[in-house]
Amino acid sequence: MDNAPIILWFRRDLRLSDHAALTKAVQTGRPVIPVFIRDTSVDMLGAAAKLRMGLAVSHFVGELEKRGSRLILRSGDALMVLRQLIAETGAKGVYWSRLYDPDSKQRDTHVKSALKSEGIAAESFAGHLLFEPWTVENKTGGFYKVFTPLWKTVRTRDVAAPLLAPKLITPPLDWPQSDQISEWQMNRPMQRGAAILATHCVVGEHAANERLHRFIEDKVQGYKTNRDFPALDGTSGLSENLTYGEISPAQCWHAGWRALHDGKAEAEVFLKELVWREFAYHLAHHTPELLTRNWRQEWDSFPWNTDENDAVMAWKQGRTGVPFVDAAMRQMYVTGVMHNRGRMIVASYLTKHLLTHWKVGLDWFADCLIDWDPCSNAMGWQWAAGSGPDAAPYFRIFNPETQLEKFDGAHNYAKHWIAEGQTNPPASATAYFDMVPRKWGISANDGYPEMMISLKAGRDRALAAYEAR
Repeated sequence: MDNAPIILWFRRDLRLSDHAALTKAVQTGRPVIPVFIRDTSVDMLGAAAKLRMGLAVSHFVGELEKRGSRLILRSGDALMVLRQLIAETGAKGVYWSRLYDPDSKQRDTHVKSALKSEGIAAESFAGHLLFEPWTVENKTGGFYKVFTPLWKTVRTRDVAAPLLAPKLITPPLDWPQSDQISEWQMNRPMQRGAAILATHCVVGEHAANERLHRFIEDKVQGYKTNRDFPALDGTSGLSENLTYGEISPAQCWHAGWRALHDGKAEAEVFLKELVWREFAYHLAHHTPELLTRNWRQEWDSFPWNTDENDAVMAWKQGRTGVPFVDAAMRQMYVTGVMHNRGRMIVASYLTKHLLTHWKVGLDWFADCLIDWDPCSNAMGWQWAAGSGPDAAPYFRIFNPETQLEKFDGAHNYAKHWIAEGQTNPPASATAYFDMVPRKWGISANDGYPEMMISLKAGRDRALAAYEAR
């Protein structure tokens, strides 16, 4: 028992530093068997997210090998795989980092209960969030439904200093068999777009920390303004790495506070963005329906379209005739990410101007984003649609034309992603047509489409539907 191995179940925590479960396992002095399981939560990922997860796992395999360890890859139901590994290795403990979306919580609760009943030490650890959702309460002991009061509550809370990566991870005497990541074909759903999308991914713990360092040094002072301009490289880009746990939120938090103390006042805006992510998980923990149905039940009667009609397809293809919308949709398809200002614009356009249900957009984003996060994606869509948490006392409808003039006056963002109408379009714009399914039958030589519906008519129709709900 004293030398029985510990199975360390990695999921969205593919790093060595600031990893509480790994640190605890190493501190026991017992052999540690890292494992990644391709269960239904992995198989059900959208095409872009699955490709990115495959890259993350493949990279992490190499990082563990540098420490004299391995990452055992197995496929199947998580509990069944863990039981099999326990039988093969004689392990007496299973550790993992907590996840907080409803499906992961249900799976992990089941696994923990079953393993404990079988005499296995099953332990879960924090690390995916700054604050455990159940520890953040308002003055009446309830949860927060509005962001600003939550921010004020957690702003001055202590966050433990990030843990150092272990120098050595004790291996077992014999390693269990492992799948090969190439066998999983994680890039297959992206089809011909896989190679292009992969070039836009920034993979691994080292790259994530370099990204954070460059942001703090060069961009955090100016972030408050520059983050709104999609043609500028004004954001951190860390949502991608936070999604796969290649960097921890605590590492970002402490870097932000150091910058703030060094006189970079706009670092506070970055800290708020980290807490905005916390807010999504806070709501998902207390109201898991956020991910599947209207958070505000009064929106259940809103006459949203749920069909895959021509307008929805044009939105997905970035061919609505509205440059800001189309540029953002194409950026997402090519790179797997979308500028936050673009996310608000395309979501407002789909749910308001096209009167289409936010779940249609949520599902498309889940298929196309490499930084897809179940809680942030759901909260973002419901915020934009009006059915979710939003302190605004009015029906918000963004105007894509005025937004483009305000935040991309020279149309650099639109030109970067829309090839039609340009004599010599940039490679970024033509890459879109090298990636999309051939069955779409679209080409860079096509004319740019006319607007499907005038922005005024779409706005008026949305306001009428809102008033009649």
